[in-house]
Amino acid sequence: MASTLSGDPVDLSDFFADLVRCETRLYNALNDVLRERHGIVTSQFEFLRHLRDHPGARVADLAAEFAIGIGATSKGVDRLERQGWVARRPNPSDRRSSLLALTDDGLRLVDAAEASFTERLTELIAGGIEASPVAAAARALSELRTSLERNQVGTPTG
Repeated sequence: MASTLSGDPVDLSDFFADLVRCETRLYNALNDVLRERHGIVTSQFEFLRHLRDHPGARVADLAAEFAIGIGATSKGVDRLERQGWVARRPNPSDRRSSLLALTDDGLRLVDAAEASFTERLTELIAGGIEASPVAAAARALSELRTSLERNQVGTPTG
């Protein structure tokens, strides 16, 4: 179904398909390099990076950030904890939850993995399109994400 955005006709079904397929291909390519070089997958990297940048986050905070269920998030954190990359600490303001912290091994891992992630993502995007459309796409996706999050669209229920 075509729609008009800023006067240009856009087939939103095609836009959605392109967006999802690009995300999947980028995610898979990043997954491959992270697994090969660091023994982790993209979802683990994303959790570790978030915890590095947001010390004291809770499982619920991760779930909200990545728009995934609490159960799946908790299982993901359990795996990181078993690997020795994340530690759960008692939450002094809420005994029902824990605060998450990277261990020294987790911090070293995420810092090393970030270099590989950034290098590969730069190769993939710079090799695919010019800088000006990337900047425009980044602005458009940021605006769309902000709108979806503000209106709590696509928030998991469990």
